[in-house]
Amino acid sequence: MKLAGYTLKLEKKASFSGLEAILISVVAIAFALFLVGFIFLQAGVNPAEGYKAIFTYAFANSFGVPLTINRAVFILLSSFAFIVPIRAGLWNIGMAGQLYFGALSAFGVAYAFGARVSGAVLSPWVVIPLMILGAIVGGGLIGAIPGVLKGRFNTNEIVVTMMLNFIGYWVVAHMIKEGGPFMGSGGEGEGYKLPVSIQAPVVSGVSILTLAIALILAVLLYVLFTRTRFGYQIRAFGHSPAASRYAGISPFKIAFLTFVIGGALAGLAGYHYFGTVPNLNQIPKNYGDFGDMAFYGIICGLISQGNPLAAIPLALLFGGLTSGGRYVQGKLHLSYGIDYALLGVLMIVLVAFQFFFRYRFVLKKES
Repeated sequence: MKLAGYTLKLEKKASFSGLEAILISVVAIAFALFLVGFIFLQAGVNPAEGYKAIFTYAFANSFGVPLTINRAVFILLSSFAFIVPIRAGLWNIGMAGQLYFGALSAFGVAYAFGARVSGAVLSPWVVIPLMILGAIVGGGLIGAIPGVLKGRFNTNEIVVTMMLNFIGYWVVAHMIKEGGPFMGSGGEGEGYKLPVSIQAPVVSGVSILTLAIALILAVLLYVLFTRTRFGYQIRAFGHSPAASRYAGISPFKIAFLTFVIGGALAGLAGYHYFGTVPNLNQIPKNYGDFGDMAFYGIICGLISQGNPLAAIPLALLFGGLTSGGRYVQGKLHLSYGIDYALLGVLMIVLVAFQFFFRYRFVLKKES
């Protein structure tokens, strides 16, 4: 395109800096919020008032802040479950199924120790670590299925993981339904409640155990990708599977291990929300909502460019918007779904702005 003696060209970037990535993301978020402002206007609400209510509740309210942080931890762990395989060029769309089986495994451990017995008092030093291990193993075993099928038969991992999501959903339904082994005492389609003795430690409404685990995992995954041989193999396979095979990297090993790790991390997300969040500590009737929320991990993983540290603020943002968006519906008498509309527009814009990570417009003077 020519403009007053200048030519506007589109060039592909060889790389981009961390600061550049931050600036692009900030501009994308601002643009998305501008667009959602029209939804507020159509509902007869001042956008400034709407955003003030959302962000005040999410990040400055004594009830909203714990909800934001707990949701952010869940989304962050789901992001990690997506990031590990995507660095190898593999798409894990099965975080929902993996977290369902992780949660079932964790509650299965508690069940085996007698947690469903009324008035049970169990040792938290024994049961809680075993529940965490159970969640890791349960999610990892389900993650191994697409890993084996991809590595051995080159099946489409997107189809396999999506199918496992449906299987996981209905297995949970069977386990907590009336007459199911994990049925709650009320028999209303909810799982049994964990005894107080094995409920994870909480500070000001925040599950500090899984918060600490998530932050430590962010650092460990960053070190894995940047400082270890296995991390190099994952990145090499993601850049060029053919070249990595020629270099002696096993496609089966990469597919299998990345999906097992991804599944284990999703299993932790299941234990976090169902097993540690205050006033829950059970698999609720609306467990499917949390499976849907796990998909925000895909967006966080894509926007963060597979960087587990960069995923932290993004998960916090999404956690805040999910809690604040739902709150503002009632406060400002908005129609149902404003939180989904806000997140949907934000995710679409953020993904669209991925274009600027790879390309730039250059204005050159014609000679």
